[in-house]
Amino acid sequence: MGLAAEGARVLCTDLSASVADECAAKIVAQGGDAIGMAGDVTDPAHADEAAAAAVERWGNIDILVNNAVFFQQQGVLTMPYADYRRQLDVILGGSFLFTRAVARTMIETGTAGSIVNVLSTAAWQGQPGNIGYSTGKSGLVNFTRSVAMELAEYGIRVNGFTPTATAPSDPIALAQTQQLLTKPTQYQMDFTGQLPLSRLPSPEDYVGTVVFLCSDEAAMITGTNITVDGGATAKYWPWTPHPA
Repeated sequence: MGLAAEGARVLCTDLSASVADECAAKIVAQGGDAIGMAGDVTDPAHADEAAAAAVERWGNIDILVNNAVFFQQQGVLTMPYADYRRQLDVILGGSFLFTRAVARTMIETGTAGSIVNVLSTAAWQGQPGNIGYSTGKSGLVNFTRSVAMELAEYGIRVNGFTPTATAPSDPIALAQTQQLLTKPTQYQMDFTGQLPLSRLPSPEDYVGTVVFLCSDEAAMITGTNITVDGGATAKYWPWTPHPA
């Protein structure tokens, strides 16, 4: 939505057709140009078809945001190997396939575009009981660096963006998120209590950073990461920001 507000024309992809179409419909309702497309990010044909559809409609692709993920919070002692591989395939494999498909179209059309890989604070810290997600997101850190070096000769920039636990703007989604973050687990997490700033970021807090990474103002930024996490990864570990 943030990129669309800046004039980007958006191809929304998701495994669920209804989710992809709903995302596109929201952009169109606000005066933007968007289409939805369903498919599995781990399917090479889907990545190629999505890139081709965007080029057919708009002539070229300037921006790719890799954000495909699903949550399955299990640890190394409890997670079935097949589930672990599936989670890595979505996070890492999906990013590989869409980056390859989009980079090829950028090169063919002579487009010096921007690719943004959505990471997580779990990519930079050891989170127990979330082995697939943490491993996949941390793998994207060096995937970003490596691809940035490979595509630099074509003027294509590749960067990471690190969000953290997020408070949705929608009241219903916010209530669901709060319930998820506070429910008893083997590894209890205190997200808001350990965050140096006084609240979890909202989706709106992320927009400016992603738009910046995709803009001409970031023309000399590639192979790196920008973090929007309320100070979470910068905090010295024994400090309690908000003692009870």
